[in-house]
Amino acid sequence: MTANIRAIDLLHGDSDVHGEHIEVAPSISVSTTFRGTLDELALDEIDLKNPGRHVYSRYTQDISTRVEHILGKLLDGHALTYASGLAACFAALVFYKPKRIAIRGGYWGCHNTIKIYNKCRDVPVDVIDLDDEFKPGDLCWLETPVNPTGESRDIRYYADKIHQVGGKLVVDATFAPPPLQYPFKLGADCILHSATKYIAGHSDLLSGVLVVKTEDEWKELFGNRTYSGTVMGSLEAWLLLRSLRTFHLRIVRQSSTATALVQWLHSVASTPKDGSFDGVPGGVLTKVFHSSLQEVDSRGFHPSQQMPGGWSATFSILLATKEYAKVLPYLTKYFVPATSLGGVESLIEYRARADPDEDPTLIRLSIGVEDFEV
Repeated sequence: MTANIRAIDLLHGDSDVHGEHIEVAPSISVSTTFRGTLDELALDEIDLKNPGRHVYSRYTQDISTRVEHILGKLLDGHALTYASGLAACFAALVFYKPKRIAIRGGYWGCHNTIKIYNKCRDVPVDVIDLDDEFKPGDLCWLETPVNPTGESRDIRYYADKIHQVGGKLVVDATFAPPPLQYPFKLGADCILHSATKYIAGHSDLLSGVLVVKTEDEWKELFGNRTYSGTVMGSLEAWLLLRSLRTFHLRIVRQSSTATALVQWLHSVASTPKDGSFDGVPGGVLTKVFHSSLQEVDSRGFHPSQQMPGGWSATFSILLATKEYAKVLPYLTKYFVPATSLGGVESLIEYRARADPDEDPTLIRLSIGVEDFEV
């Protein structure tokens, strides 16, 4: 795929599934089981990516199959949906069975999922830092841009590093779906998204996605999902299919507005205490975190090298005091004080309320589709 999303894929990428159905907007499929026929195939003979009929909704049903076809085209691989982003995270751990996991910071939920995964093992998997020496059997878990700051990490560098020892690279790209970023082009082996966020984009469903490069990998993940029971619900699949139709319009608008807002806030943060910018006093806002503000690192990496389609619409700011940070979300007019990100409405969150290990002066902002100036 190019840096541009093909709208034709979002609108018609499931045409092979639904064929010449009369409905323009598909009905919600709520049945868990489907009537059999005398000459029906055994389950292991059905093409599960393109089922001619359905048996049980834990395997396939019309809407979830259509969603996965579109997601595969959008994310440039073989996509499988899950009940949540963390369900997808756990599925990736089960699939790769790592000896060690290299990870640094990022979403605290993933770290807790690793702890749950370790409860299933007699010998817990060691967790190491991304810049530690890698060994055969390691899994590199790279979140980029990283939660909550929206800063980027070098996918190509860590892909090369982990592949030198025969390990695998999972990229959690939740903060930057296409067209912002294409991890497979940079060496990722598997892409993870919490589809709850930008892919769904309406703050009304939970879903996770894993994307792999081959159909054989997809089939193994499919089997694991079937018997772990982490399939996405029928209503959620229907809502996600609806959301994908306008994804290319939402993500580009959110990215451009967020980038403009980051630049404005950065000017505020650069204003001394005895000055003001655009009527905002200096010294209240002390720092803005965002990929667009990163400097070239010691290896020569800059996020623009891997984000051809724009910048993430989620970022963070630091305020001068913890008291300022606690109260700000409840003083805004158009930002909704709530957790999560990626929705059409702009959200603002005192992040330490969700993650007690976070900087108590940090605020996370998720920019929606509102006008930049109101």
